[in-house]
Amino acid sequence: MKKIMLAWLTVASLLMGCSGSEMSVKGTYRNPVIYADVPDMSVTRAGEYYYMISTTMHLMPGGPVMRSKDLVNWETVSYVFDKLTDNSKYDLIGGTVYGRGQWASSIRYHNGKFYVLFSPNDVPYRSYIFTADNPAGKWELLSRTQHFHDASLFFDDDGRVYVFYGTGELKELKSDLSDVKSDGVSMKIFERDADEQGLLEGSQVVKHNGKYYLLMISMDWSVPDRVRREVCYRADKITGPYEKKVILEHDFDGYGGVGQGCIIDSEEGDWYGVIFQDRGGIGRVPTLMPCRWVDGWPMLGDENGHVPLTMEKEIYPTENTKGILGSDDFSDEKLSLYWQWNHNPVDDKWSLTERPGYLRLETSRVVDNLYLAPNTITQRMEGPKCKATVSLDISNMKDGDVAGFSAFNGHSGLLSVVKEGDAKRLVMSTNVVNFDNTPNKAIASVDVEEQEQVELNQDIIYLRIEGDFTPKRDIATFYYSLDNKEWKKIGTDFKMRFDYTKLFMGSRFAIFNYATKSLGGYVDVDCFDYERADDRVTINK
Repeated sequence: MKKIMLAWLTVASLLMGCSGSEMSVKGTYRNPVIYADVPDMSVTRAGEYYYMISTTMHLMPGGPVMRSKDLVNWETVSYVFDKLTDNSKYDLIGGTVYGRGQWASSIRYHNGKFYVLFSPNDVPYRSYIFTADNPAGKWELLSRTQHFHDASLFFDDDGRVYVFYGTGELKELKSDLSDVKSDGVSMKIFERDADEQGLLEGSQVVKHNGKYYLLMISMDWSVPDRVRREVCYRADKITGPYEKKVILEHDFDGYGGVGQGCIIDSEEGDWYGVIFQDRGGIGRVPTLMPCRWVDGWPMLGDENGHVPLTMEKEIYPTENTKGILGSDDFSDEKLSLYWQWNHNPVDDKWSLTERPGYLRLETSRVVDNLYLAPNTITQRMEGPKCKATVSLDISNMKDGDVAGFSAFNGHSGLLSVVKEGDAKRLVMSTNVVNFDNTPNKAIASVDVEEQEQVELNQDIIYLRIEGDFTPKRDIATFYYSLDNKEWKKIGTDFKMRFDYTKLFMGSRFAIFNYATKSLGGYVDVDCFDYERADDRVTINK
């Protein structure tokens, strides 16, 4: 197949990279500003650039660092770490870390250096602190310290360093961030009031005009008509006393409330809120809104306190776009930053160089389902509609091998090429993973339903998945082709789901190859061609 990257040169994609010489133009963006799974955002600014980190849990590399010049158009520039190795579950041995791993992180720029703090939600429950001079380069591990849930790293003006975490917990670190300061501040800075009896977490902290502001997500399902909201705790001293105000409470676009994120200022002194919303099968998506300082409080949303569906803003156009997801012809010797592996990869069982221009996926472990398969490679799906096509050379599969393409989550839809003896068949199926109730989150079973199958008599197969995330649909549709021209639908439409008890993330495209009988087989992926339905950004005329 001749490799031709599908044109992703929409206005929105042309806006994502940034260079200092560019001039801004007036544009209009549409919320969610990123229509993909980018939860638990933390944003810092270094001069004219913003840097954002998000949660990707069990995916590797992890701790994606995204860069923007306008808070609208983002590209991934690095990952904080390649693998996590605290226990064998990160390698899908002795259990899994689905929905665990790297949780809500904090990114900060301080005195010419960048810092990231996060705590994996799994044993040994110890946080990581990484640092970098260049956030697009290599991040170095600085220290491991105690577990901090949903933490916010904070450098105060007097040189002291703190972590806000949990529900109103404050801890002081040593000035070199090597550990907790044994004789430093360690306290609960507030107690829940009668209106805060449910979820209250996701700490993000700023200091503004001498006051300390702690932002948190708040939700109490026992209160009728309550939606998720963002609250702020404010104090004149870091140790308190703190007073509280609800700064955002809006049922946005029919999906409920918007809560958890941060506020950030621009070089010009304007303030914005970057707050995510749960949005069904696509996952948790960032929204961007004004932050208005009213009587010393950072009030989020427009003048009515609503998340704007559209908003005019200065945009920085460029032709050097990369974004956070997109097509790949696998022509580089280094894997694109679009991709993340499901759990730690087995590095000697995949290659971009053994057959230049292809991604080779070798089988590396005999397993009986996709959720235990090493070297499943994924990237985000995107709303409101998207589609992706992969071309597979399946000539080197062995008896018992299973390879293909999936709308991957705790509830997955699969297009699987199954090799049985000398025969191959394409199967469209649905998979639902069930975990045991032990701390290992081991896979107890996978419910598999085959919907349709066809026999294959050739070694090149084209597979396509279309995702429809228009309001309340969350439907994946599956197709195959023998010549990349005539396409046939296969199986049933599949309802994608977000389930925090399973994978705790939005649905992703996934390419996989695993062995059920013996090792030695492989498939070659020719290309991944991606399209989305519409532009999220327009240039105002």
